[in-house]
Amino acid sequence: MSAARDPRIGVITFPGSLDDGDALRAVATMGGTGVPIWHADPGLDDVDAVILPGGFSYGDYLRCGAIARFARVMDEVRSFAGRGGPVLGICNGFQILCESGLLPGALIRNRSLRFVCRRVHLRVETSQSVVTAGLVPGETVEVPIKHGEGQFVVRPDELERLEGEGRVVFRYAAPDGTVDDAHNPNGAVANIAGVRNAAGNVVGLMPHPEHAVDPDVGPTGGQPMFASLLAAAMSRV
Repeated sequence: MSAARDPRIGVITFPGSLDDGDALRAVATMGGTGVPIWHADPGLDDVDAVILPGGFSYGDYLRCGAIARFARVMDEVRSFAGRGGPVLGICNGFQILCESGLLPGALIRNRSLRFVCRRVHLRVETSQSVVTAGLVPGETVEVPIKHGEGQFVVRPDELERLEGEGRVVFRYAAPDGTVDDAHNPNGAVANIAGVRNAAGNVVGLMPHPEHAVDPDVGPTGGQPMFASLLAAAMSRV
């Protein structure tokens, strides 16, 4: 094991990323060291975890995330994830993870066909992931959303597998944890806001925890998510 140091969290910037700076700031606020990584870089610069941030990678041409999946750095991300490295995809990053095959399903236009931008509550469905290890299933956290293509869809057989394997990480819910259509902002199947891979080291979610760590500007539902991510990264230091 190397000498003690803060965990290094790589934040990948694609052409069109716009929340990479916010993700770096959230990492620093929560006690980590943010490492900017350009989409064309050949490696991940010895990081302990990776964040794919929100935005509009490559202008969202074709489909959201469809071009980013071919970025040079994504080969390294796949290898890193395959070795158990913590990977978090936020909003556009979630879309990229789905397009890359690292997570199942897809994100399509919101049911309303309108861009949504507001705060939502998420019910924690599992503590078995790199962003919820410090959370308790059933509790709720408040974070912002801002997306036009955030409706999570998946084949019925895949949904059954996700549910059966406990791979749903968050659902859109009321503040008291009630899950119903009234609190589904985009029409996502089963109110799903985030999912994980089978190992729990790769997580994608549409809401923006990086915008919810500073109590001076709003809710702090992102704090326990980043704390969990940093803890997972620290275990690799």
